[in-house]
Amino acid sequence: MPALYPHLRDAFDRLLAACAGRRVVVVGHARPDGDCIGSQVALCRLLRARGIDAVCCNPDAVPRRLEFIVTDTPFVPLATAVAEGRVAIFVDCADRNRATEAFAAAFPAPLGNIDHHLSNPGFAEINLVDTASAATAEILAGLARDAGLATDAATANALLTGIATDTGQFRFSATTARTFRLSADLVEAGADPAAMGLQLYERETFGKMQLLQRFLASLQTFADGRVCLGLLPDGIYAETGTSVEDTEGLVDYARSIEGVEIGVLVEVRGGAIKASLRSKDAAYRVDKLAGQFGGGGHACAAGLNVKGETLEHFLPRLRAALETQIAAVAAARP
Repeated sequence: MPALYPHLRDAFDRLLAACAGRRVVVVGHARPDGDCIGSQVALCRLLRARGIDAVCCNPDAVPRRLEFIVTDTPFVPLATAVAEGRVAIFVDCADRNRATEAFAAAFPAPLGNIDHHLSNPGFAEINLVDTASAATAEILAGLARDAGLATDAATANALLTGIATDTGQFRFSATTARTFRLSADLVEAGADPAAMGLQLYERETFGKMQLLQRFLASLQTFADGRVCLGLLPDGIYAETGTSVEDTEGLVDYARSIEGVEIGVLVEVRGGAIKASLRSKDAAYRVDKLAGQFGGGGHACAAGLNVKGETLEHFLPRLRAALETQIAAVAAARP
């Protein structure tokens, strides 16, 4: 069967060779999602299966709903990874700062960088970036297949979780025949879609429902109904007994409304303003829109983080940027 990632094969071989005899830490981004944790777990397990001393490390804890894919994969604190002199491979990070400034400072010269974000500049010694892939886990699944690496059930489950979450359960436009082909391989290797779905989508807390209720009540539309924005105020987590991980998926409700092209979640927390942007069409390039505020991401999914600014000042700027983007896309279409 032809290789799925022939353009990355040599780089992957070099990365595996460079890891031999070294202590490795697989780094993920802040507020990790399914693709982040799934890719970390899978790469760590693939390396350990080759006799390489590998562990995982994140700025934030593994979300409750993703703990099922970790199994016996070791996660360690940043201080431990640094003290052990580990070389870093960043996964699912558009840049080193996506893993926070502390991680960027701790690993100024990463050995590897495996990612699928459009804005990734190739910041490591060995870069495996494919922006046509629906998920970083898809890249890893394809590379493992091309290299003939054995994938056990736990690794397959982690990879399938990464693919399923970053494709919106195979609904987003980046989903391709290759995505389904690799997913079928992972199920044959032992991944359990039913168990995965139960853990990811049928374990919501009552507090999460209250958070969703507050978010839905805050929704407002503008730009002739083509943008829908919702707000989570400071203190909402304490009020509802939830945490940051409970915001996962909320912005999709704003995007799902008929006629809306871009959904936005704005959150005030810890003296900062954070926003998640989701579009139905890659033409809106929400990654570039987020870039105007120091953020980034995908053409259809991006985020930003602004400090030292009030909501009263930030919201009009964000709204103006969104309206400009909507108008620009409309003007460019016949």
